[in-house]
Order: sequence, then C-alpha cells, then structure tokens
Amino acid sequence: MSRLLLALAAPLVLGACAGVIPKPPNAVIPLPEGPRPDNAAAADLARGPALESLALTPRDASDALSAFRGSCRWLTTKDDRSGLTRPTDWQPACTAAANWSDGDALRFFATQFETVRIGDGKAFATGYFEPEILGSRTRIPGYDTPVYAVPADLVRAWPADTLASERTGNPPLGRYDETGAFVPYFDRAAIDAGALAGRGLEIAWVADPIEFFFLQIQGSGLLRLPDGSRMRIGYAGQNGRGYTAIGALMRERGLFGDGPGQYASSMQGIVAYLRDHPVEGQALMHENPSYIFFRELTTDGPLGSLGVPVRGESSAAVDPRYVPYGAPVVLQTDRAEANGLWIAQDTGGAIKGSNRFDTFWGNGARAREIAGGMSARGQALVLLPVGTYARLTGR
Repeated sequence: MSRLLLALAAPLVLGACAGVIPKPPNAVIPLPEGPRPDNAAAADLARGPALESLALTPRDASDALSAFRGSCRWLTTKDDRSGLTRPTDWQPACTAAANWSDGDALRFFATQFETVRIGDGKAFATGYFEPEILGSRTRIPGYDTPVYAVPADLVRAWPADTLASERTGNPPLGRYDETGAFVPYFDRAAIDAGALAGRGLEIAWVADPIEFFFLQIQGSGLLRLPDGSRMRIGYAGQNGRGYTAIGALMRERGLFGDGPGQYASSMQGIVAYLRDHPVEGQALMHENPSYIFFRELTTDGPLGSLGVPVRGESSAAVDPRYVPYGAPVVLQTDRAEANGLWIAQDTGGAIKGSNRFDTFWGNGARAREIAGGMSARGQALVLLPVGTYARLTGR
C-alpha cells in the first residue's frame, strides 16, 4: 500500500515483553565480518523451534495459506531486499501451495518452512484496519470534505540549490511555483484551506473530516454511499511532507491520562479529543503535514505493497529490509489476538527495523477496536524455505 500506517496510538501503550517462544538450543550464528548492508544480512540469525511445537491453530494456518498463495507471484519473481532469500528458494513452497488442501495447512507450513529468529527476535506489533466512513461520489449537502486524486503538478525534482554531489537516491516530491522555482508541495493545512480546489481532482466527498483524517493514516478505506453501496479507495500518492503522529504530540502535551480533561491513550481517545475540541483539534491535525491522495479500487480488499489485497487477521506490514515480502511470520506476544501466523504483504512509513510488525484486521467495528488499541510485545519467528538457514550460516 506504501502508506502511513496506524502508528499514532498503539506505541503509546506499551505492554510487558513476553518472550513466550522458547529459545532454541542452537547458538546465534553471527554473519561474516566486514561491511554489512542495512538489512537482515546485517543481523545475527538463530534457528527457531520446530513449527509443530508452536501453538498454531488449523483455522489460523488455513487463512495464512490462502494469503500466502497471493504472495507467490512476488516471491518467485522479485528480489528480496532483506538479503535472506532468492526467488528460486520459494518455488517449491509456492508450487506445493497451489494444490495443497486448506484443511491440511498446518502440515504445509511444517514441511515447507523452517523458523528463523532475526536478531533477538523481540517483536513489537501494532494494528491497522480498513475504515468505513460516509461518502458520496458527488458533493451533496453534508458531504463537504474532498477526496483528491494525485495532482498533476506533484513531481520529483532536485531544488536548484542542491549540489550535484548531494543528489543521491530519489529526488524529493514538490512542485514548481509561479516563478519556476521547485518548492515543497502544499501541506495538509494548505490543502484543507483549498489549495487544490477547482482543479477537478475530487474523486469523492466525505461527511466527516476527522474520520477522513484517520482513513488517510490507514491509507485505504470504504466509503458508504448514500444509496447503501460502497466505494473502495486506496493509496495513490503522498504530498512528500513528513508524517507527524498526533498521538505523540498529545502525549507530550499531557493530554493522555485519567485526570480531568485527559483522554485514553488510544485511537478512540484521540478521536474523542478532536471532537471535544474542534478548533484545537483541527490545528492538531494540521501539525501532521502529510497528505494522502487516493484512487478508486475495484478489488475485494485494500491493496498491499505486493499489489494483492491484504486479508484481515492474516496480512501484516513489515520492513522489507528485514522480513522478505510474502514470507510467513509467527508472532507470540502478550496480546492473544495478535498471536499466530501472518503473511508479510504490506509496509508503511512507521514500520521500520527488524521484528516490527503492523497487523491488518479487516474492516468493521471489531477491526477498528482491535487495531486502534493494538500494542503487542513478544517474539517473532520468520518462516523461510527449508534449507535457507544452512545456506546463510553454513550450519
């Protein structure tokens, strides 16, 4: 989805670390000395326990197998940024998955994969979901907040004062102003004030600007239209401005707590504050200058970074430098809801580093409740094709 995930509330509530996966008897195998890239190849690896020893359920494994099949086109054709696997490593498992019975999914994972711990394996997992809010394809009374497509003047270029020696990586996003100078693109406050109005960029209109703010953070969502039908919108681009978590700002300002005038440190608490203080709330939202642009999707779920729909309670966002896109992952944490098998099918701006996960919960009230308060700590195991650990470590 290449979107900014829900990282504004869950990190504020830190649970106790619960290392419930037993440490394997194998010693950690450090990788060879010398320059190391900024990916899993720079982390120490340890062989994990046999998959059969973990408390996985047939239902969990069946759902994960279904999601894994959707990853195979990526796994068998794309380079793995983590440095752990090669496309050919995944071919046997993907071939087997194509005709494997979902009712025997536990045996599929047990026979096709081995568990590996990346670094110390200490995991932190948050949650995200697909919001559903009131929307309309046209502007009608009560629906006044626009949903914009990507503007044509949002481009990448090097500012004139950037030295050639400093031009590494992708040029920044921005626009050319009236004088021809390349400048940062409009921020959230400017866009909300009408900087893009009148250009015909509106693909829909929504009724609640606060709900839309959170839909932008999720990066996709459903619009419930006046006739009862639904329109799915997904991430199309971003204005190039940095993301600021308003939950972190509220924490810094002492707005979380149990006292008078304080709010619960969760997404629900943040929403309550924004509704109770409309003027201050709008100013707070404007302190996050990042703005997301959308396109209409016709898929049966929001698209993840692999270009396939992510699945509730089966798909997770990862940092692809440390977990291969498409790989199965086992989480064992202090939040029972997050435990079990997940398939790495997405990423996000807040998901950085090894053993950092954002679990996807689908849509609806339950998904919103769980994702909004998800802050799980424990252990993570990455499932790699059988033989990968020996190739990487010589063991």
